[in-house]
Amino acid sequence: MSSGDGPLFGRVALIGIGLIGSSLARVMRRDGLAGHIAVSSRTRATLDKATELGLADSVTLDSRTVVDGADLVVVCSPLGTYADIAADMGPALKEGCIVTDVGSVKQAVVRDLAPHMPDGVHLVPGHPVAGTEHSGPEAGFAELFDGRWCILTPPPGTDPDAVERMVELWRRAGMMVDVMDAAHHDMVLAITSHLPHLIAYTIVGTATDLSDHLKAEVFKYSAGGFRDFTRIAASDPVMWRDVFLNNKDAVLEMLGRFSEDLTALQRAIRWGEGDKLYDLFTRTREIRRGVVEAKQA
Repeated sequence: MSSGDGPLFGRVALIGIGLIGSSLARVMRRDGLAGHIAVSSRTRATLDKATELGLADSVTLDSRTVVDGADLVVVCSPLGTYADIAADMGPALKEGCIVTDVGSVKQAVVRDLAPHMPDGVHLVPGHPVAGTEHSGPEAGFAELFDGRWCILTPPPGTDPDAVERMVELWRRAGMMVDVMDAAHHDMVLAITSHLPHLIAYTIVGTATDLSDHLKAEVFKYSAGGFRDFTRIAASDPVMWRDVFLNNKDAVLEMLGRFSEDLTALQRAIRWGEGDKLYDLFTRTREIRRGVVEAKQA
């Protein structure tokens, strides 16, 4: 592994260059972590924008060509594209290459990528837990990862040196790094990320189904909680469709628990059980304080 300030990887291939991919490219540019950055995307317009922003040394529409000679391949496209990308690029991956990704579901990554990895290629799935509601190469910024967590979920038996190189990459990007089992990751993220997004989409959807005169008031007075929900609900619809389809079991488990708690809350309101409401709100306030203290607010 390279040390000091030199490049960690001679040639890096980014498949997809949206918010996360473009932010990572900016980090690599800023800190000289890659000798060459090759980028592929589904559209020529995206590649043109990546070139204009100085994020790519070479570009192609072909996910097989882009990985030729790559020391590191980072899949930054929606989860639903992984299986086809893996089948396409698999035969072109060189021995010793590390393949990683930035998706927020991890069991599906192992399912879709691992069968297409040749011998001598190291799969180290990753999830930088950072983002905004914006998308596209112009949405990225190098500081996106500062002080956030990156979770790596290498399958059992993965080469330790490959894992360590990925730990080093994300640390240099400013992240704290944890390594855990893919199934555990998916359950944790179902409650910390996936369920909140589902609730936000639902609340905003409920608001848009209101009668026109009520809807106008909702937008007019949205400086309250509704504003915060709309920020989450503005996230990339393709990405989040794929998240829910690929983390179905964990999301449904957490959604079931949430539904039960919501029913209990409904009953407490109906029967005027103020003590129950106060106890819940006091407990959840402490959780928020913990989030702030962990510098993840």
